[in-house]
Amino acid sequence: MKLRTSLSIGLCLAAFTLAACQAEEREVAPAEGAGYFVAPGGSDANAGTITSPWKTLQHAADVVAPGSTVYVRDGVYNQKLKITRSGSASAGAITFMNYGSEQAVIDGTGLSVDGSEGLIELDNVDQVTIKGFEVRNYTTSNSDEVPIGIYVHGAGSDIRLANNNVHAIKNTSAPQGEDLEGRDAHGIAIYGTEAPASIHNLTITGNELYDLVLGSSEALVLNGNVDTFEVTNNTVHDSDNIGIDVIGFEGTAPKAAYDQARNGLIKGNRIYNISTNHNPSYGTSVPNDSYSAGGIYIDGGKDTVVEQNYSYKNDIGIEIASEHQGKSTSNITVSSNMIYDNRLTGIAIGGYDEDRGSTVSSKIVNNTLYNNDSLGWGSGQLYVQYNTKNNVIESNIFAAADSDVMIYNAYTANSGNVVDYNLYFTSAGASDATWTWKNKTYAGFAAYKAGTNNDTHSLFADPNFVDATGSDFHLKAGSPAIDAGPKKPSYVATSDIDGEARVSGAAVNIGADE
Repeated sequence: MKLRTSLSIGLCLAAFTLAACQAEEREVAPAEGAGYFVAPGGSDANAGTITSPWKTLQHAADVVAPGSTVYVRDGVYNQKLKITRSGSASAGAITFMNYGSEQAVIDGTGLSVDGSEGLIELDNVDQVTIKGFEVRNYTTSNSDEVPIGIYVHGAGSDIRLANNNVHAIKNTSAPQGEDLEGRDAHGIAIYGTEAPASIHNLTITGNELYDLVLGSSEALVLNGNVDTFEVTNNTVHDSDNIGIDVIGFEGTAPKAAYDQARNGLIKGNRIYNISTNHNPSYGTSVPNDSYSAGGIYIDGGKDTVVEQNYSYKNDIGIEIASEHQGKSTSNITVSSNMIYDNRLTGIAIGGYDEDRGSTVSSKIVNNTLYNNDSLGWGSGQLYVQYNTKNNVIESNIFAAADSDVMIYNAYTANSGNVVDYNLYFTSAGASDATWTWKNKTYAGFAAYKAGTNNDTHSLFADPNFVDATGSDFHLKAGSPAIDAGPKKPSYVATSDIDGEARVSGAAVNIGADE
């Protein structure tokens, strides 16, 4: 144990916390369970204590042992951080985090981007936590370089990304004609590039991502062999492509059987102001009349629950689809979400044309959709695209404002889908509302039900929201949606949009609010 005078101990206690002093008293050599410090005025020749901190994040990453916490002091670090050392189940995670309430900023200004590279990068590691950083200004104007705020790749387990602020990650290279390749960036990217070993037991929580120039990529993406993940309570906004994306079938994993992100939970996130309308990868004129960015997008993923999210003022609120011909997005549950004011549509399922894949065996239940299709292009509150099979669409509120289109389905490749116990509304009235089902349009609720055999137990009624103009879509007392769902629903979420018990009374409510 390092010997210290009583005077130095007294000064330490006066200036810092007891925990910091205890960390400072430990041996100079990195040890399991120790606490270390990095500060702008430090030196990598120092001991790494609070009074003798290291200077660079990378030095800390190269020497700390399992169970160690690296506290990063207030300041701007114009550095990259690549972590290749793992924590352990017995000793604990290696944690990098800001110190106390101090602001630790990892700034990429002027730093090069080499291929796909993270300002913070985790390469084939287990038991690592990244917490409380501002990650910013990592940009390139070169095609085929992919700047990423936080990048996790390879295989690994028990990785936690929490309470980070990621912004100004940008690829500003010119698109190559109509070819989207080579103009990409991500705020947070998880790429499972090994097989059979996966990235698993992954938690991404409490982060904020914004002001991202993404080209043909996504703000927060999980791609390839990613198995068992939670994406919770994040805020993603004001960026030029997809907010949260769960991807399969892109050849990210070396074995096709493992090439789908799966067994996930996407819960409690807030996604807004996501649009490709000013993204040069989708048309060099600005604006370009492209509205294809989903707030939440499951593209080839499987076995994932999407619940209790707010998705609004995006191009598409939530999309579950497959872009790869002959491949299916499957067993996705979209439940208890508030989806409103999205430009193209509220929820979209199926491939976007006949060269795409399918959406199968998925459930869209107990969601509240309001004033989607705000462009008035006719895609409706629910957009059923190509090749949808054996899906359940039940107990949702579909309320239009200026658009009278409820469901739009222009493809006949639609089989085994069950649509019932929904509540529809537009102020224009039941006779003026329209539904298109298997490429046949029905004017009026009665004509739609008679022509499709859908929605036998559904309602056309004002849901009586507390304050729709103020975006409060909870139900007033006496709403026709209360207890109007099935007594034996196809799927019952454990709780509604507010975390309250889902079942109340004789049956579940229709919509996100129980």
